[in-house]
Amino acid sequence: MRSACISCRGFPVPGPAASPVRNETHQQGIAILEKELAQLKLPDISGDFRIRHVGKVHYEISRLDLRSFHLPYSRISLVPNVGLQVSISNAFAELDGNWRVKIYFIRDHGSFDLKVENVYIKINLKLGSDASGKPTIDTSDCSTRISRVRVHFWGKFGWLYNLFYGAVESRFRNILESKVCENVVTSVRSELQPYLQTLPVTARIDDKAGIDYSLVAPPTATAQSLDVDLKGEFFSLAHRSTVPFPPLALAFPPDHDRMVYFGASSYFFNTAGFAYHAAGALVFEITDSKIPKGMGFHLNTSTFSAFIPQLEKMYPDMPMKLRLSAPSAPFLNIGPGGLLLKPVVDIQAYAILPSSSLAPLFLLSLTSNVSAVIDVKSGHIVGSLNMGRLRLSLKHSDVGTFQVRMLQSLMNAIASTMLLPRLNERLKEGFPLPLPDRIQLSNILVRFHQNFLLLGADVNYQPLKWR
Repeated sequence: MRSACISCRGFPVPGPAASPVRNETHQQGIAILEKELAQLKLPDISGDFRIRHVGKVHYEISRLDLRSFHLPYSRISLVPNVGLQVSISNAFAELDGNWRVKIYFIRDHGSFDLKVENVYIKINLKLGSDASGKPTIDTSDCSTRISRVRVHFWGKFGWLYNLFYGAVESRFRNILESKVCENVVTSVRSELQPYLQTLPVTARIDDKAGIDYSLVAPPTATAQSLDVDLKGEFFSLAHRSTVPFPPLALAFPPDHDRMVYFGASSYFFNTAGFAYHAAGALVFEITDSKIPKGMGFHLNTSTFSAFIPQLEKMYPDMPMKLRLSAPSAPFLNIGPGGLLLKPVVDIQAYAILPSSSLAPLFLLSLTSNVSAVIDVKSGHIVGSLNMGRLRLSLKHSDVGTFQVRMLQSLMNAIASTMLLPRLNERLKEGFPLPLPDRIQLSNILVRFHQNFLLLGADVNYQPLKWR
């Protein structure tokens, strides 16, 4: 059970049997590492050694140029309580350089081609979080083992080559093994860590609200999955206040057909209602100019006098204004059957006097059962609402008593043609999921569970083009 408002669960990327999307994402990371390793700068090597019956030999290796570094086989696995392990096997590299050797009065020099084969690299990556709630990654362990080195020397004296090779082969192997891990550590810090920092901690939704996506704890690796718990809380940009209700626990089902799953609890959606209500955004005013022409009536006292006869006497043929507002933040429930809410809306009616001041007429309370359809498009949670039959009640009247049920059809028309389309237009824009740069989701799965919405997807990484 997880108490975060949004939880993400990712599964390890397997080997060659993985789906094309998983392989593409995996191989993009390996391609970046290949590019970095191919730029390794190797130092010149020089030294002396003694050969029995020959004497001291001085050698120099210079201008080492690493032409390529290939990582054909790799696998990413999970390390419980640490993070990720990248295992690379059968890697190989090619380089060339110059050599020089001196034995007494004999000198020789030339060039060489070298191929390093059967290179095995193992990298452990530790995942964490910083004070701002962003994820962190660093190399906790790295080892490189080179099984075979083949060299072809170009020069005059073949017997010198064998003496020379035997002296420097182990030294060269140690240097390259050390340099590979140094480069891995540097690449993780310069490439991977900044990339993870693109995961948004907060996302501005509009001029009223934002979402807090900060990590509430470091990512947790198990033998089966990588879990990330996010705060997942909407907040008012004008005034951030404490949410007056606690988050509910999330219990992920054992699904693993997708690469990543997002669990968004009912708390996440309910903080949206709380934030927009606190920002004063759940207010909708209607005047006659906003009534669609096709509705066949005008918003004035003449229209309403058919249901409230005394209006025509008190405020004859005057325009009206309806002010719709939520007396409290809407609260929804999520269950296996879907997402349901029962909002309460106050409708305050006014007559607009010739002086443009407002005269209060009556205050209605409107309730309805509302269901939602949820989807994911372009990395955003989007949705639309379906409204059931409206129920009206009179909370207060400044024009005397009247039959509220007589207004039922009129209010149904206003809600279905004006209020609901406006809400759905906003929900169509959606709210962004917490995704790093250049990540796209595909093969979307949407399922409802008790107290949370489960979104499953495969991940597609869009790399930057090499310069």
